[in-house]
Amino acid sequence: MAVTKAKKIEEVGKLTEEFRGASHAIVGTFAKLTVEKDFELRKAVRSVGGHYRVVKNTLAELAAKGTAVEEAMKDLAGVTSIAYTSGDPVALAKALSKFAKDHPEYSFKAGIVEGRVIAIKDIDALASMPSKEEIHSKLLFLISAPAQRLVTVMNAVGRDIAVVINQGVEKNKFGGAAEAAPATPAAEPAAVEAQA
Repeated sequence: MAVTKAKKIEEVGKLTEEFRGASHAIVGTFAKLTVEKDFELRKAVRSVGGHYRVVKNTLAELAAKGTAVEEAMKDLAGVTSIAYTSGDPVALAKALSKFAKDHPEYSFKAGIVEGRVIAIKDIDALASMPSKEEIHSKLLFLISAPAQRLVTVMNAVGRDIAVVINQGVEKNKFGGAAEAAPATPAAEPAAVEAQA
């Protein structure tokens, strides 16, 4: 069934709006990808906050004009799919790289990060980087580490005093006063007998 011109214009309009909201994109291609595997790919992209579409090359090129993904959409050939996001590009690259390793029928054509075209080999390098959440957690650890060390040192003084006192009690270092006290009551009966 032929797609009408009005339908194509509507599709280009929708794509343009979606591309305007995206600052990162990875363009891919596939051969003989089953519906089940396509669903798996879409689910992986959605799980990292991205969007995935299989697009016609001419419509994608028209829709991308004036957007951050324009450079990646030029001179496309063959079956084209695009995964795009305005969120974390590392998470998107990780999801797609994992899928590409598990399914060799899917491969990359181009990539865009912050409006700049990146090479295909850079997509795998991007996927090997830590995600935003990992970077945030490492940064928070580095920020809080000096304060934790300071608290540990301050607590060590009190703990060391308690250990010294405990060792003194165990070795009867403080027992001299305790032994002298019982000796005086025992001396009193002897003194009472001597008086009698």
